[in-house]
Amino acid sequence: MNVTAEGAAQPAEPAVTEDSHGHHVQGSLAKLMLGAAGIVFGDIGTSPIYAFRETFAGHHTLEPDRLHIYGVLSLIFWSMMIIVSLKYVSIIMRADNKGEGGSLALLALINRSTSTTRRWTGGIVMLGVFATALFYGDSMITPAMSVLSAVEGLKTVSPIFTPYVLPLAVGILLGLFAIQARGTTKVGNLFGPVMIVYFVTIAVLGVMHTVNHPALLFQMLNPGNALLFYYAEPLPAFIAMGSVVLAVTGAEALYADMGHFGRRPIRYAWIGVVVCLLLNYLGQGAMLLSQSPESARELVKNPFFYLAPESLRLPLVLLATAATVIASQAVITGAFSLTQQAIQLGFIPRLRILQTSETAKGQIYIPVVNWALMVAVVLLVISFGSSSNLAAAYGIAVTGAMFIDTLLLAVVFFSLWKWPAWKAVPLLALFLLVDILYFGANLLKVPDGGWVPLVVGVIGFTLLTTWAKGRKLMMDRMAEASLPMEVFVKSAAGSATRVPGTAVFMTSSAKGVPHALLHNLKHNKVLHERIMLLTVRIEDVPNVPEERRLETQDYSEGFFRVILRYGFMDEMNVPDDLGKLRDCGPACRMMDTSFFLARQTLISTARPGMASWRERLFAWMLRNSESAMEFFKLPPNRVVELGSQVEI
Repeated sequence: MNVTAEGAAQPAEPAVTEDSHGHHVQGSLAKLMLGAAGIVFGDIGTSPIYAFRETFAGHHTLEPDRLHIYGVLSLIFWSMMIIVSLKYVSIIMRADNKGEGGSLALLALINRSTSTTRRWTGGIVMLGVFATALFYGDSMITPAMSVLSAVEGLKTVSPIFTPYVLPLAVGILLGLFAIQARGTTKVGNLFGPVMIVYFVTIAVLGVMHTVNHPALLFQMLNPGNALLFYYAEPLPAFIAMGSVVLAVTGAEALYADMGHFGRRPIRYAWIGVVVCLLLNYLGQGAMLLSQSPESARELVKNPFFYLAPESLRLPLVLLATAATVIASQAVITGAFSLTQQAIQLGFIPRLRILQTSETAKGQIYIPVVNWALMVAVVLLVISFGSSSNLAAAYGIAVTGAMFIDTLLLAVVFFSLWKWPAWKAVPLLALFLLVDILYFGANLLKVPDGGWVPLVVGVIGFTLLTTWAKGRKLMMDRMAEASLPMEVFVKSAAGSATRVPGTAVFMTSSAKGVPHALLHNLKHNKVLHERIMLLTVRIEDVPNVPEERRLETQDYSEGFFRVILRYGFMDEMNVPDDLGKLRDCGPACRMMDTSFFLARQTLISTARPGMASWRERLFAWMLRNSESAMEFFKLPPNRVVELGSQVEI
């Protein structure tokens, strides 16, 4: 789930060098912290709008009395400390892949580091892929939930706004998705300052009420209050955790955005953010304790907005709406970034990817992902109708991803870091206990809407694994019929007519003769003076340095094998990189170069491999994938496509 920096991390000041295996992040520490506040903490920062409310006034109500308020505040505090501060900020952020974080970056790191330990590989890949699929469910629900909950604050200003809440929320979301194609560099520069104003505001509002109950701070810090809540009312306490977890949604963004802002700026910014969040939760609890039972039951329906005096409630609604739009923007661009990683790691077909900034390569736009998310988000808002109803669907994807991260962390502890059992097991036991409790509590939401992210996750998992499996099968079938290159050079070089120019035959395999080359010789009866067999490989690292980008092999007679390497975060531009070749004769000139691509037509057979319905699904995905010409940025007037049939 990598969220792009959207212009917030492009300062002109000297670079800050991170201690993450040579990964460099541009910008001063202060500006990177500001950018992190605007992008990384948008999701978790807007949680006070609805987390406390849903715990008390959601589908399973709690009486806003001392037992429950003390217990819930303690659960929120210790959840933030264990899940966010300890698990993500202190530990998981150390497991970076050359500076990059996120589920796919972690998967690539583990897969590369444990390549000789085959017992890990299959299960790890499945876990990483399912975490990726769950993110798409989360990226649909987060914008719907956050924007709708903020706009619902208008009801606390005046009941006259009630009929306009739903259409206004839909309008804001439609506008948000509509501007994605233009990029958000200029708007992105405002993200940090707006979120700083938001965090300071919610902290001040919290303090205004907490000063009347200063002892409440010690009640929040006391884990005994959470245990007492469980002891007095075990089932309500367990159910309440399904809503308390809303306070830590967005924790994974701290890890996913490490590549854009660096480890230190995120850690330092989190200290200020968590203080503001906890002060606001304290203020909500203190406000309810100051009221009569009847008034508390009314105020708990939207305690975040009732923290503000009536005259300031409308400005607070506007500020909260701006904050939720920023949080939604981060999730949307995160979906773009994650999709790009999945494409380059071979889990998703090629899709059209557009750069929205000439200077920041991380700012991309993927039309099909944008419009699919827009349709899903609008349908969720309209069908659920309120943020309380949406809260039933929120949490499953988040807790599922957190649980998977803990399982992957076990591999990191034992296989990568070589921690002894006495050090790793207690931490894993603590994380698993918390994750299981939260995931189990959210499973109770399945009938009320929790099935939505699960269905999205299952569909996403099926698509991702079908593409990866089908692609491997197709490459295996093609390799079975391939001819050794040395044999082909000896037989064809002397007999075929040679014509001027360079022919580049793109092939997914770095062995054998590409089908396109055989077809070209069969039908055109000629070979170019120089023939390059080009394979583009995506490494399990974010970026491949220039000195490792190109590898060549000379077969003689003008035949060359070229391997072009990219990292999963690198922008691919094949013509530019071919122009840097110096080991294959004269420099490549695009006007004298022809690119030959093979377009496969799949034929489903009874051969072992995949179920027939998955073969048909893979064939459909292959037909609708972006052409290699556009994906690799090849000049359209220099490309020749040759068709072939492959049985799978």
